[in-house]
Amino acid sequence: MRPHLLVLVTGTGTSVGKTWVAAEVLRGLIEGGHRVSVRKPAQSFSPDDITTDADLLAAASGETPLEVCPPRRWYPLPMAPPMAAAALGLPVPALSDLEREVTAGWPLDAVDVGLVEGAGGVASPQAIDGDTADLARALVVDLVLLVAEPGLGTINSVRLCRQALAPLPIIVHLNRFDVRHDVQVRNRAWLTEQEGLAVTTSVDDVVGRLTAGAVQP
Repeated sequence: MRPHLLVLVTGTGTSVGKTWVAAEVLRGLIEGGHRVSVRKPAQSFSPDDITTDADLLAAASGETPLEVCPPRRWYPLPMAPPMAAAALGLPVPALSDLEREVTAGWPLDAVDVGLVEGAGGVASPQAIDGDTADLARALVVDLVLLVAEPGLGTINSVRLCRQALAPLPIIVHLNRFDVRHDVQVRNRAWLTEQEGLAVTTSVDDVVGRLTAGAVQP
């Protein structure tokens, strides 16, 4: 069953903390009494990694890592998933494959909020024929949670990602935001006042916004 609220989590780039944010959002939603589920359509990682994104997300949602990401989409090579699959001599997924697997993988009883976390950033390849923005459109998500760094370069990266994701509605989450840094405060003000974007700086704020859009059991 499709979640009542379907949210894709992505970032302005790699290492912006989107998996950590997604996991904390899941925990916050559960603490608020909401039923949640999370999916990672494909993941690539170093063979030396002790935990993968699917492990971290599963620990937060109460699911198993293999429910979060199908075993055939685990690629032990740190490249974009379709590149890793090709390099490993494995079948390279098409966008339709990922869309079908995510859609068929939700729990039988519809959850309040379903998160889908892409690999890498907005324009990172997810399949041989599509990137994260394409995946968001294929899944017809209700909302995109765009995780961004709060400092120098933030406005440029957020604006480029917004164009790539259009016309999907987005919430920009400035991860690791520190009110003591003037540039970060000004970046937040610019994105809200000049760009008209919904901007959060705390996980509690993200949870509150998603809760407002979630359908209660």
